Amino acid sequence: MSEQYIALFKGDSQADVDDAALVRDHLVGLDGRVLDLGCGPGHWSAYLHSFGADVTGVDLVPEFIDHAQTNFPGPEFRLGSMTDLNLPDHSVAGILSWYSTIHLPPPELDGVLTEFRRMLAPSGKLVIGFFDSADGVAAFDHKVHTAYRWPVDTFSARLAKAGFTEVQRLRKQFPDRPDRMCAAIAATAAAS
Repeated sequence: MSEQYIALFKGDSQADVDDAALVRDHLVGLDGRVLDLGCGPGHWSAYLHSFGADVTGVDLVPEFIDHAQTNFPGPEFRLGSMTDLNLPDHSVAGILSWYSTIHLPPPELDGVLTEFRRMLAPSGKLVIGFFDSADGVAAFDHKVHTAYRWPVDTFSARLAKAGFTEVQRLRKQFPDRPDRMCAAIAATAAAS
């Protein structure tokens, strides 16, 4: 399964231009380390690193970390879980969670968002991608593992509950895909 997912990216992010700009504009130039949580094969970590970001990619899948370390010199990559990082409070400047929290069962989302908030510096930024839903939180089959769609306002409320302020939102529908995509930029209270 991991080989198929790695092959989808063919060594680069293949990012939509709006996605790439959103990630770059909010996570490059921060004063401190950026975490790419659920980094997959490392393409987003490499993208951020190419703009000078001090980035560490973290993923649970050893094949993803092996691929990232082999193909993307520069960023640090570590095997690990976004649910158990053991980093000090306020120790990172930014977090990218690009469609990685989609695999969390809904009862686990609040705890993970609270952990993200704990790790972020007072002026920290979170860039988080997820699938939008018009009719409640819903599970669906995903190439990697079961995933969940969230109504965007419900997801935003979860961010607020964890201590974030949403500062920007990008929603779109690709003509060749049934899913509505969403990305939210959230700041810690001091940064809003």
